[in-house]
Amino acid sequence: MKVEFIEARYKEKVVLPNWVIKKLPKELALFATVQFIGSLQEIKKQLEDNNIKVKLYRPKHTKYKGQILGCSIEKFDSKSFLYIGDGQFHPKALLLKNPKTTVFCFNPIRKKFLIINEKEIIPWLRKKKGALLKFMASFNIGVLISSKKGQNRIEDALRLKEKLPEKNLYFFIFDTLNFEELENFPFIDCFINTACPRIAYDDYEKIRKPILNLEDIE
Repeated sequence: MKVEFIEARYKEKVVLPNWVIKKLPKELALFATVQFIGSLQEIKKQLEDNNIKVKLYRPKHTKYKGQILGCSIEKFDSKSFLYIGDGQFHPKALLLKNPKTTVFCFNPIRKKFLIINEKEIIPWLRKKKGALLKFMASFNIGVLISSKKGQNRIEDALRLKEKLPEKNLYFFIFDTLNFEELENFPFIDCFINTACPRIAYDDYEKIRKPILNLEDIE
């Protein structure tokens, strides 16, 4: 089955209020979800006109510079970020990979501004620490593998057999993960996720067993 992805763009022009600009540092990296990517260059110019140095990165799996995807966030050479979008998943994902930074968030639709830092991800860090301890003590490990293009990492998953010879690995391949189906395998002690990393963060409570992203054990 062929799949076509259609971008849903916000039709209004996004302009940062002056009161928001005044709260920003003099150097930052600018990111936006695809809905607002059409306004990114104008936002960049607006910031630069206010003597703010702006960096635009293009993470893997993205089409545009400055586009952000939760599954492709990496370590960036910046101490501050400005996120244009709604919700806190993407800003918190930035903090997970860049913990000693500050993320300034502006929601263009609700005109809300928020500043978050490492304190916001402490619950996630505690869960990860507990999952790591469980993983080290576990024998039966379930490995989650997505068949979706851009998320499929079956080769990385299979290499775990060489990296973890002391573990008994079970591989679960899916297109859309049904969390309830994982309840059919009660002998699994811990899961390693090789698909979208938000599964191990946002959906942690749905799985009922400790879960780690592949990067967490590497």
